[in-house]
Amino acid sequence: MDVQASEPLKVERLKPKEPRGLIVVITGYGKGKTTSALGMALRACGHGLRTCIIQFMKGDLYAGEWDAVKQLEGVELIATGKGFCGIQGNPYPFEEHRANAQEAIRLVKEKIVSGRYDIVIMDEINNALHLKLVDLEQVLEILRSKPPLLHLILTGRDAHPQVVDLADTVSEVREIKHAYRKDIEPQPGIDY
Repeated sequence: MDVQASEPLKVERLKPKEPRGLIVVITGYGKGKTTSALGMALRACGHGLRTCIIQFMKGDLYAGEWDAVKQLEGVELIATGKGFCGIQGNPYPFEEHRANAQEAIRLVKEKIVSGRYDIVIMDEINNALHLKLVDLEQVLEILRSKPPLLHLILTGRDAHPQVVDLADTVSEVREIKHAYRKDIEPQPGIDY
């Protein structure tokens, strides 16, 4: 049998006629909200876009993405939090959590106005808002005043209805089954 070599597949690069910065919200009680946002950062890196990730709640337990993003050109990650406020034996008082979240808000605004980024990811900001570590008006002001071509990605459970209303894309991650419910400890590379 004679096998002929096929021509290489032509890969097309799409380009929007009207580029526009989107507001994307990833919420819900299932696993994968941060992972989805990190996937967008990875994809953006492939397009040469610059991304800043600011983590509002994470900071007291190591997460694999901290070292992984160091290997991606054009991606910056800043963990500002002291862990999840009020759960899993977190020892820090509400006031410290709020102060850290307020610093994260300041950083988000600084990164947005710098003009150095194409995407700003606010990881766990929905939780921070739900827990009153940041104020609704602070978040809405960021969304309303973003530059036209900047993409904003907001993750975390309990997305506020007004944030959802302003978003262009909203995805809800729903838990069907989770290893945690079977008393299986969080696993590196999968859960953190």
